[in-house]
Amino acid sequence: MPHPPKKLSRRIKPALDTPFHIDFEWWQQEGRDLHAYLLSQIPADLHEAYAELDDGATVDTVNPETGEVQQEDGLLQRVRAIARQRVDFVNQHTSIIDAVFRTFLVNDNKPLTSYELSRHLNRDAELILRTLSGAQVYKGLRPCTE
Repeated sequence: MPHPPKKLSRRIKPALDTPFHIDFEWWQQEGRDLHAYLLSQIPADLHEAYAELDDGATVDTVNPETGEVQQEDGLLQRVRAIARQRVDFVNQHTSIIDAVFRTFLVNDNKPLTSYELSRHLNRDAELILRTLSGAQVYKGLRPCTE
């Protein structure tokens, strides 16, 4: 499994070119339920089909760049697949936090700057930066280094 990006020191103030990602460790450290949040991101017309997903199941995935087989959370993998298939998964009516989170699901959590997120979401880069760099961490969205 690829190493997660390193976190920036809390003393460094993120800028528009600071990359962000989903810090999945944050969910566990904060005692938050990632699975409940992931299920809430599934479009309403698919809720019934995904209502009985096993919370602890893992699946094997193959890294297309390295060919390495990795274990991944089954629900996370399924929500990523939905995210890639649905053109309406991220839209103008999606809250900025959910839109950023969903964008990282679509792109396999590859770090993106506020500028890049702005282009993906058609939203103001400064607003994205202010939202993600405040004192509170939302949904594990944090700055990182590559």
